[in-house]
Amino acid sequence: QVQLVESGGGLVQAGGSLRLSCAASGRTSGDPAMGWFRQAPGKEREFVAAISWGGGTTVYADSVKGRFTISRDNAKNIVYLQMNRLEYEDTAVYYCAASFRALSGRRLSYDYWGQGTQVTVSS
Repeated sequence: QVQLVESGGGLVQAGGSLRLSCAASGRTSGDPAMGWFRQAPGKEREFVAAISWGGGTTVYADSVKGRFTISRDNAKNIVYLQMNRLEYEDTAVYYCAASFRALSGRRLSYDYWGQGTQVTVSS
């Protein structure tokens, strides 16, 4: 089992920045890829970004490319999502997820999920 706990969400004005963190514990060996997803009210959960175990490969949704940066510190078992130039449309609950199968943008590829952290961007 892997436990994931997100933090860093909050209320920010459009154009501002936030950094989300995801702390992993439990069976973190096995080189999991890590991803961030988000879900806005009334919408399906969508892919935001993912990073390989070593951090050498990252993937982003087109909607956040150039504004968000995913990174990880394996020594601390933490994954980050730096979000810059936030837009109203970025408002959502953000979820961290771990995949022991593949670096992927597909929800079904992920084995473990956190409880989420709310990000609200005011226009």
